[in-house]
Order: sequence, then C-alpha cells, then structure tokens
Amino acid sequence: MLKLNAGLCVRSLSVESECNRCELACPTNAIKMQEGNTLPAINFSECVSCGACGAVCPSEALALDEFSPTEFFFNFMQEQDSLISCRKNVPCIAALSVEHLISLAVLKKELVFDMGHCAECEIASTCKKQIEESFEEVSYILEAIESDAVITMQDVKYENQKQTYKDRREFLNTLNLKTVAKARKSFQDEVQKATDEIVEHNLQKTDIALLRKKIIPEKRKIFFTAIKRVEKPSTFHVIDATEVSFTSQKLMNEETCSACQMCYRVCPTGALSSDMKNSKIDFDPFVCIKCNICHDVCEPNAITLSSSYKIKEFFEPEVVNLIRFQVKRCDECGAVFSANSDDKLCHRCKIEDEEAKALWGIK
Repeated sequence: MLKLNAGLCVRSLSVESECNRCELACPTNAIKMQEGNTLPAINFSECVSCGACGAVCPSEALALDEFSPTEFFFNFMQEQDSLISCRKNVPCIAALSVEHLISLAVLKKELVFDMGHCAECEIASTCKKQIEESFEEVSYILEAIESDAVITMQDVKYENQKQTYKDRREFLNTLNLKTVAKARKSFQDEVQKATDEIVEHNLQKTDIALLRKKIIPEKRKIFFTAIKRVEKPSTFHVIDATEVSFTSQKLMNEETCSACQMCYRVCPTGALSSDMKNSKIDFDPFVCIKCNICHDVCEPNAITLSSSYKIKEFFEPEVVNLIRFQVKRCDECGAVFSANSDDKLCHRCKIEDEEAKALWGIK
C-alpha cells in the first residue's frame, strides 16, 4: 500500500505550491491533484505499488508499506551482486531516486539495471522513461565527479525462484505471529483497494506540528554519507543545473525582494535560513531538495534558480549569503522589521496605510 505523510508533502506548506511530480510519475493515474484540495488524492485500486512516485517526491512524503529505499540501500550494500531487478529486489527500478543510485554507484563501483522485463510490463511506458532519465542523470554526475563507477542497462531477465516447502509442517513453522499480522493487514489493504474510490488527504494536528520542523530526507543523508567516502575530483566542475533534479543553486534579486520572509519560512529542509533579527537570507545548496516551494511563494519572483551548479558543493558544502536587510523599527506600531528599502513602516502597517488611503480616495 502507498502511504502519504501529509506533514512532509511540500504542497502542505503553501497553497501556492505547484509540485505535481508524483502525479506525473504515476503510470496508472492513481495519483491526482484535485481542485480545492492542496494534497494529492490517491485511488488505491489503480495503484500498482511501483514506488515511482516516492522516488521523485523531493521530501519523501510518499512511501510503500513493504519497500523502503533506505532499507534496500543498506541490504544491497551487503550483497556481492550488483544487479537491480524488479524480479529480485525492487518493485520497480523507478522506485529508486537519483540520490540512492548515485550513492550505490560510488560505493559499489558497479550497478546493473535489469531492463529485460520492460518489454512486457504494462507500466513501462511511464516507468521505463523515468528509469532512463535517472540513468542519464546519474551517469552525467558520475562523470562530473570523475568517479570510476559503471552503470549499465542490460536485458538480464532475472527470474526469482519461488519458495517451496517439503511438507505441511515446514509450511506451518513459517506462520508466526508477525506473518499472521502481516497477512491480516494485507487483507485490509486489499479491501481498501477494492473500493475504487479516490481517497483525499487532509492535514491533521500531528501533520501541522511536522510542518514546523526542518527535515532533511533520508536519501539526502545517505547521499551525504556516500559522497564523503569518495575521493575528491581533480577539478570541481560546473555543470548544467537543468541536468540535476535533486538540488540547486539560487540567485536573489535585491531590487525586487520585499523581505517578506516567506521563502525561508516555508523551506522544508532549512536550505534557506536567516538569523534571529531576520536581517539576511542564507542558502545551503547541499540540503536543497529542489522542491521549488520558495519560488512558488515568492510574489515578486525575486528568488531564481541558477543556470549552473558547482560540483564543489558535494564535497565542500558552503552556506552562501543571498541578501542582507536593514533592521528597522516601524514608525507606526513600533515593531522591528526587515527591509531592503527606505520604508519607515513595517509590511503590515504599510498595507493598512495603503488601504486607508484607498478608502479616503487619496492617491
């Protein structure tokens, strides 16, 4: 079963969010963005549990009950085999994010994608494209960091050997309380799938508390741990930012920024931050998940994506300052506020002043 953690979904941070990556990645249209509801809705009867939506979700808000990319990473690292196959160890290769794949590649030095079953797979039209795009991105980044890791796509057509039992006694010995409970849950999940209804999601109290936390996804932690074990390249290359899907570098237009504070307040990981006085905006590219929520909430479009990305940020992360503000005291209400202009009124009083003038007919 697919689960949505509403408190992690970037769409829950603002109604202005335009993130719909899960909807685009779903091969069966089981995930839909419905008008009037911020969070994605799921039709469980249409979901085939491929995990592709979880791989593209920047904040890991979507996950499968019976497949964890984090657990897969550590289990796969202990194996000698380098084969990743939908018939062996993943629901679909598309269930692994670019960060997971890069981490596996640089540590194992070799990865093989089993593409042999894609020809007869009913979801290949969507998922195969995602696998190929991930393959290209990972290969591009591995080359940029001068890694000797090799990733190939092959028609292996791995077939898993089904488990057989010698007799009834051996079969019964496998039925412990854990497997019975799992079977019961599976039955309940199947009942929910059979309803063929779109299930809408809403924020609960526990989700609202989660919104205030700055959480770095597990896949980014894995990536950071893996990249620390990689030898630094001879040259820190600058690459095309459009070829990188999971992080970014940003620019700030000082003339149009209104110091509204929204961008770093909604940032889910703390990549954008300020100080106690709200006198600046700093940016840490290494914990940016490229969810674009800061761009979606910025009314003057003052914050933009850089067209390039410095590979140096993988190996020597550096927090950069995007803008600094003047900290003033409002002439009207006395509150302290930040501004990059000569305004003497805080944002709230300025709006009230403009509304009063409009009411009085003063231009």
